Amino acid sequence: MNDKKQGIIYIIMAGFFFALMTFFVRMSGDLPTMQKAFFRNAVAAVAAVILLAKSDEGFKIKKDSWKGLFLRSFFGTTGLICNFYAVDHLAIADANILNKLSPFFAIIMSYFVLKEKANKTEWLCVVTAFIGAVFVVKPSMNVQFFNAMIGVIGGFGAGVAYTFVRKLGKQGERGPVIVMCFSVFSCIVTAPFLLVGAKPMSVYQIVMLLLAGAAATGGQLSITKAYTKAPAKEISVFDYSQVIFAALLGFVFLQQIPDYLSVIGYVIIIGSAIFKWNYNLRYEEKV
Repeated sequence: MNDKKQGIIYIIMAGFFFALMTFFVRMSGDLPTMQKAFFRNAVAAVAAVILLAKSDEGFKIKKDSWKGLFLRSFFGTTGLICNFYAVDHLAIADANILNKLSPFFAIIMSYFVLKEKANKTEWLCVVTAFIGAVFVVKPSMNVQFFNAMIGVIGGFGAGVAYTFVRKLGKQGERGPVIVMCFSVFSCIVTAPFLLVGAKPMSVYQIVMLLLAGAAATGGQLSITKAYTKAPAKEISVFDYSQVIFAALLGFVFLQQIPDYLSVIGYVIIIGSAIFKWNYNLRYEEKV
């Protein structure tokens, strides 16, 4: 099996793990969003610390990485908290597709952070994806619209975070360092909320949150492995398999059936991602 096929398998695995993460978060029940976020990141933090402890370079961090690590952690934590809130208040397929607006937000933020200019076709894909988001969000003066907009903010936070991950990668910073700093930062931010607003948890809820953390760690490791096997331009579109997995989990276990407007939104957003992926491949071949 060549590297590209392995990369596709790993990124589909990542989509499955991240869909499982959102499913377990939803299954953990009526717990504060901050409490869920803490447990999700605590597992990832432990895993990253173990990986770094076993590495040759240990916990060494490049001097010019600190600003990027802070911004990646800040926006990543914001995106994670908003995504978890959306998972608790929307159909999990809707929450996942809104989070998958992140690559399109990354195109916008790359202009400001990395000075990478998108061409007209890429900007067209961004606009098209946001039109698709309108179908999922369904603008109106009700609580569901507010919940959906929190999901959009989650996608924005993730998009900005991924932009700084790319910047840190170009600077030569190691993946486990980025994961550790993000996870520890998130735990520090969410920990105070546990002291003032934590709810007692049953054994079942603890197990669900630990499974969410384990699934998230599996997703992080799988997606990192995927991008070591093949370039993002060749495999990134398969990351949208997460939405399909989430929809299946929601249908089978939660009896969630997306309405026709959400389905139209899914098709537009995923279609825009597929078009952009195909365009990038053709552009690279011409170059």
